[in-house]
Amino acid sequence: MVVNLISDTATQPTPGMLEAMFSAAVGDDVFRQDPTVNELEATAADLFGMEAALFCPSGTMTNQLAIKCHTRALDEVICEEKSHVYQYEGGVYSLLSSVSMNLIHGERGKILPGQVSAAVKPEYDWLPRSRLLVIENTCNKGGGSIYTIAEATEIVREARSHQLAVHLDGARLFNALVETGEDPRQWGQLFDTVSLCLSKGLGAPVGSLLMGDTAMIAEARRYRKVFGGGMRQAGYLAAAGLYALRHHIDRLAEDNARARRLAAALTQLPFVARVAETQTNICLFDLKDRSAAEFLEALRAEGVLATPFGPRTVRFTTHLGVSEEQIDFVIDRLQRLSRSTAPPARG
Repeated sequence: MVVNLISDTATQPTPGMLEAMFSAAVGDDVFRQDPTVNELEATAADLFGMEAALFCPSGTMTNQLAIKCHTRALDEVICEEKSHVYQYEGGVYSLLSSVSMNLIHGERGKILPGQVSAAVKPEYDWLPRSRLLVIENTCNKGGGSIYTIAEATEIVREARSHQLAVHLDGARLFNALVETGEDPRQWGQLFDTVSLCLSKGLGAPVGSLLMGDTAMIAEARRYRKVFGGGMRQAGYLAAAGLYALRHHIDRLAEDNARARRLAAALTQLPFVARVAETQTNICLFDLKDRSAAEFLEALRAEGVLATPFGPRTVRFTTHLGVSEEQIDFVIDRLQRLSRSTAPPARG
């Protein structure tokens, strides 16, 4: 057995999803003639109570389209320093939008009250203009940390008091909502734009959605084309996204619970220094006396794949491809590693 905990991007289409893909009606989406893409976009917009949505190849594209539409050259984007838009999107905001990043040091990837106001720059010719706030829910590098709607509302109100636009990188938003019980429409009403990834825990093979008002999405559609994101018979992929929204949201609670099982087991192991609070499907932990690379090599030999998140930090990510039986297997292998590295008993 090999268990892949590297990322929830490792998911494979389920039989039901494959059936939906193979039976999809398709057309040319660049001409807006793909009925399945149109249905996916309408379904997602309605789910969040927003006017329109745009189907894109990736979450990087949806985030960068939002930045492009909300800003102009020499503006800046305010975000927490662990945010995906800063950490993992290649710095492309500087290339595509000619903007800079103003980084906030928050808590587990979350911005705290008062930090937005402190970050907004005064209007001087030699400073970039603070124009857009981006928050990420859940925050990947924060260990899958959750903003509640109450927390996000306070931060967004603060941003709006400074005339900032607000974008939600909601790549794993539904992992949070199955825990909080909040309605996605609450989040749609709060933000100008929302990005949602279909190819992580929701299990689709490709795709993300950008949602906003009609004018914003019309502009984003033009930029999508010039960024190279216009797709033709994309309905085969959109059908997977539709299936995911209709069948895979509630089951995200299982992924979250399995990550917490791993976290509980890790706290009992002598080579683990610290396990971060595990709220959703991401479990981060620090090692005591070995590097992440050394540990992951030993773990791979035991049939478990994971990813480094720092010199001594490891990330486990659960998803629909990881069963209860596989979690049992991982815990057993971790315990075997613990026994194999334990110091000999003194006589």
